[in-house]
Amino acid sequence: MLTTTESKTTRRVSAAALHAFLMDAMRACDLSEADAAIVAGAMLEADLTGSDAHGIFRLPGYVKALKRGAMNPRANIRELERGPATALIDGDHGMGHVVMTYAANLAVELARGAGVGWVGARRSNHAGAGATYAAIPLRRAMVGIYGAASSVNHMAPWGGSEPLLGTNPMAVAIPAGNEPPVILDIATSLASNGAIRTYELDGKPMPEGWVQHRQDGSSITDPRRINEGTYLPMGGYKGSGLSLVIGLLAGPLNRAAFGRDIRDFAAPAGGDGNVGQFVIALDVARFAPLDMFKAEVDRHIRELVSSRRLPGGDDIRVPGMGRAARRAERERDGVPLNAAVLAQVDELAKSLAITPLGARA
Repeated sequence: MLTTTESKTTRRVSAAALHAFLMDAMRACDLSEADAAIVAGAMLEADLTGSDAHGIFRLPGYVKALKRGAMNPRANIRELERGPATALIDGDHGMGHVVMTYAANLAVELARGAGVGWVGARRSNHAGAGATYAAIPLRRAMVGIYGAASSVNHMAPWGGSEPLLGTNPMAVAIPAGNEPPVILDIATSLASNGAIRTYELDGKPMPEGWVQHRQDGSSITDPRRINEGTYLPMGGYKGSGLSLVIGLLAGPLNRAAFGRDIRDFAAPAGGDGNVGQFVIALDVARFAPLDMFKAEVDRHIRELVSSRRLPGGDDIRVPGMGRAARRAERERDGVPLNAAVLAQVDELAKSLAITPLGARA
């Protein structure tokens, strides 16, 4: 439930109202019914599971990109290469949600035959929460892995000051039995771009150490000044190295952009982007009986969360547990939306000639 302070700036919106609004917005941007459903479903999934910076928060940016042609609402996704366990697809500059849903389903198809399926994508776009696509193999009793070369560079290589790396995220989903599946979804920066942008929208200072000034390395806490700095990687040089590796596997391996070749899709003069991503599906049954594996995952989860805690420490959690709890709470009580976000999307609704979200809640 919301606290008294939160309730003054936050409003609960039902999942049904949110989904209907997202569907109308995508249709108004000329997406087909099927593709609108994919995008709306992925954005709603982000809001339900707590990846708030990848849900309706992103809608104004997506609509702007669609309207100016940076994203193709009627993309013709094509398979450029295909083997027994691998494929490369061209997203035709379509919305990343549509391209990566196609990629994840194809990875599952390949894994059914070969045990593993690796699908790379080029000429894609921002796809929202990576866990959405890692979870597609998960629903078929497979391990899912997602990685992306971000559509804009915010990080510098370790020790540098020039933004040549993205916050290049990765997500991994592992099946469990009676416990929630293990789902890890992380950016390689200390804080994701979406999280930083929410501070900008709220007009609140960011925590120290998220963004450093390009000239002297001092900490920037004013979110209005993030363009003067670079985001810091998680884990110091390790996070920088991980961003580099994910970027190379999602970018050059797929004939997609990386480093200086990245074009910010939100920039007015950005030109055609070439976002690269990949999805891997791994058939658990090729390694161990599925029920046995799930039981083992359950056992280890229980041992981890019941292990000794530090005095005064929080409960021990495994990635995916918070996600499951948020989904249950938000499906029951509605998705909490910041008043500024709600006002922004209601203003957007006027330009799209659709019923505002605030009128549906």
